[in-house]
Amino acid sequence: MNLPQFYVDDVIMRALREDINYLDVSSDYLLPDGQRDTAYFVSKADGVLCGLSVALRTFELLDASFEANVFKHDGDRLKKGDVIAEFSGETALLLKGERTALNLMQHMSGVATATARAVELVRGTNAQITDTRKTLPGLRALEKYAVVCGGGKNHRFNLSDGAMLKDNHIDAGGGIQKTVDALRGKLGHMVKIEVETRNLEEVRQALEARADIIMLDNMAYDDMRRAVELIAGRAKVEASGGITLENLREVALTGVDIISLGALTHSVHAFDISMRMKK
Repeated sequence: MNLPQFYVDDVIMRALREDINYLDVSSDYLLPDGQRDTAYFVSKADGVLCGLSVALRTFELLDASFEANVFKHDGDRLKKGDVIAEFSGETALLLKGERTALNLMQHMSGVATATARAVELVRGTNAQITDTRKTLPGLRALEKYAVVCGGGKNHRFNLSDGAMLKDNHIDAGGGIQKTVDALRGKLGHMVKIEVETRNLEEVRQALEARADIIMLDNMAYDDMRRAVELIAGRAKVEASGGITLENLREVALTGVDIISLGALTHSVHAFDISMRMKK
């Protein structure tokens, strides 16, 4: 999965403008023009690396003379103390870019690490781990890339990718059958329809409406199992809502095909990585 460079550059430039403004009163007043130094990224925990190329690109955009040697790559498992990359450039520019580079890489590595934990917890079941649209504004593609680095899969990137009929759509549209029929008459052949259900009766209605994917929203384990049996392969089954790492395995054992987790992106802990200057 390769992200477009123009997208990555835009994210970085917006972050740099926010942080640097027009002057770094520490580095610009302290360091002489032309001073160069070497620095490195080091892992402070165990986890999955993601966003290294984004972090290094931050320095490239600031310093045309920037050079790097990479020892780890996105998707690699890290151990505490691993040196991820070593790089050199103008000292003031390394210091100016440090926070932006780390913010992006730490967040993306946090997403990848959380995803890897979730994927491991459902290993041996039928379930696949996916993200949601509960992403930080402006960072969606970076976060969804990080989910893939962690071994997960992507749900919709945006509202154009697929039709998901949630409770408010269904209530506004006059019920599941009526809403699906109205939508199917207008959608192109490439677009699938997913229907959110809250109980087994709504699951039956979604089946009758021939939904492509049926979401089981905040259902009890027994109801999920009964729903999987009722659907019997006639639609993909997604579980969502109220799912944590503590109950994830139990949800997977109900037989669902997909488990979507907003927590992979909207409340993930940043992975601990430091930048150190070589003395």
